[in-house]
Amino acid sequence: MPQVRLSCIMLVCALAFISLAAAAEPVSSDHPGLQTLLSTGTTVTDEPIRYPTAAPPRVTVVEITLLPGQQTGWHAHPVPLIGYLLEGELTVDYGPLGQRTYHKGEALAEAMNEAHNGRNSGDGPVRILAVFIGAEGIAGTVAAPPPPRRQ
Repeated sequence: MPQVRLSCIMLVCALAFISLAAAAEPVSSDHPGLQTLLSTGTTVTDEPIRYPTAAPPRVTVVEITLLPGQQTGWHAHPVPLIGYLLEGELTVDYGPLGQRTYHKGEALAEAMNEAHNGRNSGDGPVRILAVFIGAEGIAGTVAAPPPPRRQ
């Protein structure tokens, strides 16, 4: 793994840890070069964010790439997941809760216990930096059936 990418991942992990340690206190905005990308207590579907407490904490940072038209498949997250679009356009179908489209530079607290399916709706690749705030032995993503549509 290139040193720059490793340093970036370590920085994101450190920032995630610091934000958790601050117990919802926002990061001071008077620091030069600091830009708050997301500060929320709820997911994109208005669920309150709840941290797993049944096991030792585990923070996992991944980069997800989807080619044009590629989909994630229906799934849910039993742990908090923060996403940041590094590149591209992603449309997420939340079933009866509607669809949302995210673009490069946007951050989100993804739905936790709501089934959803992401699709690259742009012309180029989508790259997402995803930070799972989980616990040992708890999967960050689980397959889920599509939710029933509203009539």
